[in-house]
Amino acid sequence: MKNSADVVKRVLLTEKGTRLAEDQNKYLFRVSKNANKMEIKRAVEELFSVRVMAVNTMCRKGKKKRQRTAHFGTTSDWKRAVVTLQEGESINLI
Repeated sequence: MKNSADVVKRVLLTEKGTRLAEDQNKYLFRVSKNANKMEIKRAVEELFSVRVMAVNTMCRKGKKKRQRTAHFGTTSDWKRAVVTLQEGESINLI
């Protein structure tokens, strides 16, 4: 079994994430690329002491980055999880 801190890397604090948290009780997390939905659910419940209703995940491609030369590089690919909490549950992010 994986460590919860290894599965959930950080909470994403973006405008879209803040709007989802206020309106639909959904929170965004940056998670490990090889974590599945059950591991993410278990990790969020353990770290934040909340009950999770659903987990949606998406793999995000790294962006192209260009330096002063003609060579391109990319940032690493990553995985985002949208976690829906049960009614009455919330995560205090501040």
